[in-house]
Amino acid sequence: MPSASRFTAAHLASACLAGMVLVSACDLAQAGSGLPPLPAMGPSLRKAVAFETGEQPGTIVIRKNEKALYLVTGQGQALRYQISVGRDGFGWTGTVKIASKTEWPEWRPPREMRARRPELPAMVPAGPYNPLGARALYLSRDGRDTLYRIHGTNDPKGVGFDGTSGCFRLTNTDVIDLFKRVAVGAKVVVE
Repeated sequence: MPSASRFTAAHLASACLAGMVLVSACDLAQAGSGLPPLPAMGPSLRKAVAFETGEQPGTIVIRKNEKALYLVTGQGQALRYQISVGRDGFGWTGTVKIASKTEWPEWRPPREMRARRPELPAMVPAGPYNPLGARALYLSRDGRDTLYRIHGTNDPKGVGFDGTSGCFRLTNTDVIDLFKRVAVGAKVVVE
C-alpha cells in the first residue's frame, strides 16, 4: 500500500471524483493544504452467533434483508458481519464463488457505472482513499466475473445501509478479518 505521503493530488482528485471519500478530504485537497487525514479503518461489527444452516464451514451466507454476512464456522455457528447492500435496482440473489482476493485493490468503475456517472475516473489507485477499502473479494459465477465484490470502505459510517451498486461493503477492520478467514473458491450464497 502506498504511504499517505506518496499520494498525489491526482490520486486524491480521482478519489474525490468517485464521490466516496469524506467531504472534508476533498475540501482539504482542493484548498491546497496537503493530504487529508487517513480515513478511519472503522470498528469491528463482527459477532460470533448461533446460525442454523446446511452450508459447510467456510461458506459465506449473505442475508440482504438483515444487512448481514455470515461466515459459517461450524455446525450451528457463524461469524456475523454487518454490511451495506445494493440499493433499489441493484439487488441480486444467487450462489457464486470467491474467484480471487486482493489486498488494497485498485478500483475501476464498471462501464455501466461510468455511463450512469460520467464524472467517475477510469481508475482510482490502491490505498486508503480508494472506495474498495483495504481488501476485496471478487465474486464469479460459472468462472465469469460477476462485477460484484465483498469489500471494505474508506467511509466506515456508511456500513449498515442500502447504498452500494450491488456489492457488499464491510468496515476495513472487518473485511481484513474476513479476508484472512476465507479461501479462494469459497461458496457465497446471497439471499
